Formats: sequence, structure tokens, C-alpha cells
Amino acid sequence: MTFVVEASEKKQETKKKCLRNICSTKLLKKRLPILGWLPKYKTEYLVQDFIAGITVALTAIPQGIAYAVIAGLPPEYGLYASLTAGLVYVFFGSCYNVTVGPTAILSAMTAKYVTDYSADFAILAAFLAGICILLLGVLNLGFLVEFISMPVISGFTNAAALQIASSQLKSFLGLKGTSGNYFSQSVHNVYTNIGTIQPWEPFFGTCTIIILVLLKKLGEGCQRTDGFVKKTRWFLSLSRNAVVVILGMIIAYSLKLIYNSEPLVLIGDIGNGLPKFGLPPFGTTIGNVTYTYADMFQILGYQSLVLPFVAIIETVAIGKAFAEAGRIDATQEMIAVGLCNVIGSFAQSMPITGSFTRTALNHFSGVKTPAGGLANVLLLTIALTCLTDAFYYIPKATLAGLIITAMFSMMDYKLFVTLWRNSKREMILFVVTLVMCLSFGLEYGIVTGIILEALFLLYNVARPTVDVELLKCEKGELLVVNLSENMPYCAAEYVRQRVMKASLTAATNLPVVLNGVNLRKLDYTAAYNLMTVLKDLDKTNRVALLNFDVDVKKLCLNVDLQLQSKFVYASSPLELTDIFTKDV
Repeated sequence: MTFVVEASEKKQETKKKCLRNICSTKLLKKRLPILGWLPKYKTEYLVQDFIAGITVALTAIPQGIAYAVIAGLPPEYGLYASLTAGLVYVFFGSCYNVTVGPTAILSAMTAKYVTDYSADFAILAAFLAGICILLLGVLNLGFLVEFISMPVISGFTNAAALQIASSQLKSFLGLKGTSGNYFSQSVHNVYTNIGTIQPWEPFFGTCTIIILVLLKKLGEGCQRTDGFVKKTRWFLSLSRNAVVVILGMIIAYSLKLIYNSEPLVLIGDIGNGLPKFGLPPFGTTIGNVTYTYADMFQILGYQSLVLPFVAIIETVAIGKAFAEAGRIDATQEMIAVGLCNVIGSFAQSMPITGSFTRTALNHFSGVKTPAGGLANVLLLTIALTCLTDAFYYIPKATLAGLIITAMFSMMDYKLFVTLWRNSKREMILFVVTLVMCLSFGLEYGIVTGIILEALFLLYNVARPTVDVELLKCEKGELLVVNLSENMPYCAAEYVRQRVMKASLTAATNLPVVLNGVNLRKLDYTAAYNLMTVLKDLDKTNRVALLNFDVDVKKLCLNVDLQLQSKFVYASSPLELTDIFTKDV
């Protein structure tokens, strides 16, 4: 009775301790990081944060418009996403230099739902992806992304870059037809509509690429702390996306005044004002067809589950790249990005995640705290309320050139050669993921890569290394079978076959030593098979189990206690020749 009371009291104390930890100030500051950095904010940070925020906004505006175009959405949706996500991240983000918003890869993955249906599907995708990311963060399941290897991620990102670049060929060349939902469709559209090329579009697109490359080179070797000339070069280089868009707008407007027409294909009207706040669309009507939430969920399908995982991968990778010493709170970053998507979906946001380009720009601009995001949000608000009439004149060819340039900078050309020289298995993963993404779509490609990676991993687990060596000395010979560190149940039969095969190739009555010095993990099935092997070998050869771990030995003896005499300990297998000689 006393024992029951003590157990009950211990259980209640555990609950109280758990509640104290959940309700602690330390946890609150960890989950709401603004409470940690805002009280320590210094006046001298203000100018640096403001400059960094404005610099990032000058890139976020054209990129937001461009990524909305990639997703098949009206241009203002890209600005809506950057606006709401940027504001939420200021409160919940744990990395001071990370910026969030729409990215090229997520936009490309969202495009097929928008192209075939409507913008409501993009908003709902943001909401569902946010819920999924948030749950993974709360449950500390971020480790799942660690099972996606670098070759799979690289194959996916390279394919995404090619797909996005190819989808812009329609605007770059002024072609008719569709952009295509994946690479092969885009290439086919170019082939079938090559005769519809317009003269102005490829000229503008090519000029955009050339100017972007030149402006990037202009800033090489320059820093924000340099003299006036170098500082100006540095700023122009960092703001090159905004520069080419502004130049394109000026030229397009001038051409309209000169010719009284629009020879270039322009972005057109952009919604004026801030996004409308309300519940995400759990139902929509397209034409005369009404879709319920169940219908929309079914259309998004299981492929949409790739969206949150891609968002997590991008965010964690960016955070590790720019965080101090590469240390980030992955759980908090997932919670932050999840909330950005969920809250953003109430303000017409498309799916978002961390942006590598804008984060790098923020970092090199000297940002000190997440407050830099507020300056970014401020300029985005001004753009949405005051500058949308000017955005009308952005040429689509200019945006296409901007996107194509950005995509080629994403590609890793050297990886294929590196993998070819060092790891054929990983090269196969890279190539299969790349080809599947380009042929059938990004979702199918990365899922295929993950499944293939899992099969390779399972194969390695089921086929552990079992080294067999013949040791000779003056007192005789030994056949030593060195077992690996881990022997799971799926490897049990393979290990049995390897041991039996080794014993058959050896001379008759040659002593066999199963060396378990490295063996640390053994399950019951493997232990049962190992003891079976021992009894089979004992009929024809003298056998010993050398230097087995205490726990492993205990498990083996639970299978068959009569084999206890077979377990021996020595500093070297050759010492066992004395034992086998005495046995004779």
C-alpha cells in the first residue's frame, strides 16, 4: 500500500515538473525569440538594420513578383507572401539574418495547382503546409529531413533550377502556348511554338541577363564599409535585381509614349493595397464548378506533402549556412516557418520558406537583429499601396531573364564529376532524382530519390561487413570471422551464410573464431541465428566466440545456455591457438 502511495506521489510530482517546464519563462523566450533580443536592442543597431531591410526589400519586390509569376499567380501574391511572412518571422524566427518569403522551388511546385485551377489552391496549400511544418516542429520530428541525402537534395535542386528556367522560355522568347508544369512540357512547348518568337522579348531578356552578370562583377571586392565609390558599386551589385526591373519599367514606359502602343508583353495590372484578411479558402468556385474542402484536398493530393518537407529542408539548410558556428534551433525554425505559412494563408499568401538569396543579402548588408525585417515589411507595404501602377510596366521578358540568371546560379555543375570519381552509388541517386524530376515533376522526383536512398540504406543494413581472414603462427592456423558493430535481424541470414561459406573453404578441422570485439548491437533473431551457426560449426570444427560484449553474450546465452564454454576473452585471436592445442 505504501508503495502505491509513493508511486502516485512520484507521478504527480513528475506532472508538476512537466507543467513548470512548459510554463517557464525560459521556454517562452525560446518559443517567442523577440522577448529575448528586443530588451537588449541597442540604438546603434537601428541604422544597420534599416539599411539591411531596405536592401533586402529592393530584391524581395522583384523576386516576389517573379516567383508569383512562376506559380501562375497574379504578381501581388508574391508581395503578400513576403509581407505577412516577414512580419511573423520577426516575432518567431530564431536566426537574426534569415529572411523568409516565396522561393523559386516552392513556386514551381505550387504552379500546377494554380495553372489548372485557381489562386485559392495556392493559399490552401500554404495553410496545410504550415500546419504540417508546425506539427513536425512541436513534436520535434525535424530529424526526419536528415534521412534525405545530399545527392537527392542536389538532384532535386538542380532539376528545379532547370524546370524553372525552362518555364520562363515562353516569356523570354515571347512564345505562344503554355509554360508547362515540368521540364519536358516546357521544352516541348518551345519546340512546337518556335515560329511564334517575338523580336523584342529575347532582346530584352538577353540584355537583362548581361546587365545582371555585369552588375554582379561590379560589386566584386567591394564592401559596405569601403569608400564612397566602392560602397556605391557594392550597393548597385546587391540591388541588381531591382536595377534591371526599374530599367525595364522605364524603357517599357518610354516605348509606349513613343509608339503609343505596348510592343513588349508587360506584367499588367497589379492589385492595389494590402491583402484581404480572412479564413483560408476551404471551398472555391471556378467557373460554374464548386469545389468543397474535400475536393480541394483531393486535388492537392499526397504529392502536396512534399511542399512542407522542401520548405523545412530549405529553411534548415539556410539557417545552418548563416547562423553563428552553424548552430540553429531547428525546432524553433520549423515552428516559425509553420506559423508564417499558417498566418500568411489568412492574408492570401502562397507557400513560403527561407530564401537563400535574400538571407545572404541580409547577412552581407550587416543586419544585427530580426528588426531588419520590419524595414523590409515597411517598403513592401509602400510598394503595395503606392507603387502598383508603376509595376504595370514591368516587362515579362525582364522577369524571365532575372529568373533564368538566378536559376543557373543555383545549379551545382561540379557535383556529378565529384560523385563519379568518389561514389558511384550516390551518383546513381543524383542522376535518378534529376531525371525523374525533369521527366515527371519535382514531387515524383524527390519521392523516387528518397525511396531509392532508403533501399540503399536497407541494403547496407542487411549486408554488414563480415571480414574473413586466415591467421598463421608457429602453433597453428585460425580462421577468424570479424563481425561488424551492428547485426540486425535482417542481416542474420546473410551473416550465417558468410560464416558457413568461410568454414567450408577452410581446411578440415581448422579452428574457427567468431571475433565479436566490434559487435555492440544484436537482436534476438540475429542471436538465434548466430547460435545455430555455432552449433553447426561445432560438428566439424573447433569454435570459439572471442571478446563478446557482456550484454551481447547474455542475449546469446538466453538462446542456448549450454554454449557458455564457447565464449572466451583474449587480447589477440592468435592467443587462442594455445586453447585449441590443449583441446587436441
